[in-house]
Amino acid sequence: MNEEFVEESMGIILSAGDARNCCKTVLDCIAEAKFEEAESELEKAQRFILEAHQKHTDMLQREGNGEKIEYSLLFAHAQDTMMTVNSEIILTKQLLKIGKSYDLRMKKLEDLLSHRE
Repeated sequence: MNEEFVEESMGIILSAGDARNCCKTVLDCIAEAKFEEAESELEKAQRFILEAHQKHTDMLQREGNGEKIEYSLLFAHAQDTMMTVNSEIILTKQLLKIGKSYDLRMKKLEDLLSHRE
């Protein structure tokens, strides 16, 4: 495998890893009801995973254009990492929705209870 291909594969892994780190931060923010910060980190995660997808697509297009690319365990790992993190982002988005909804419901309930006293 040529050095450029190794660098591109590592770029996918690193971008996906950055997205994963953002997802972890989003989950920590959800646990602390810091929803604006969570949304900001989720946007960063989406930018990182988009970057990984773009690198991946570029590599696939090169092969589609006739460039001979040998099988690489590193590239397979990069694809696997990227798709796993993409799934994590999807789940994190849903957890953020659930957290915000739960928080809103709790605030309404607290408001209702405070008016009864």
